[in-house]
Amino acid sequence: MKNKKILLIICIVIFTLSIGVNIYCFGKWFFFDQWYEPTDEEQIILSEMVQKTVESEAYQRLSETEDIIAIDSGIDRAKGGVFPYYFGVSVKTNKQTYLFSCSDEKCTTLTNEGWTYSIYKDESPRLPFNLE
Repeated sequence: MKNKKILLIICIVIFTLSIGVNIYCFGKWFFFDQWYEPTDEEQIILSEMVQKTVESEAYQRLSETEDIIAIDSGIDRAKGGVFPYYFGVSVKTNKQTYLFSCSDEKCTTLTNEGWTYSIYKDESPRLPFNLE
């Protein structure tokens, strides 16, 4: 009888933890991941946007005056707007980070829509790996 009670308590604890973990995973996906993680199709779109960014006139002018260190793409559905305006490409230079986004609904060209702080401006680059 005592073993059955212990086994029942263990089963209840495991069941409760399982429900808690599932609620956590769903909540994390619902409130965070779905807004910032691209799907496979969106990842392809972002890759094409990087190519269009490199081919744009704004990028060409930028590459003549500053050292391009990295290019990153991302998605932010939480900021509002409609497709494709929640896609973006960040071009990191030795001075700051430039933000490129679609200029129209068809995303025929990408334009420099602004800039932001760049970690490379105030800190040394991460490459080569100097793990001291």
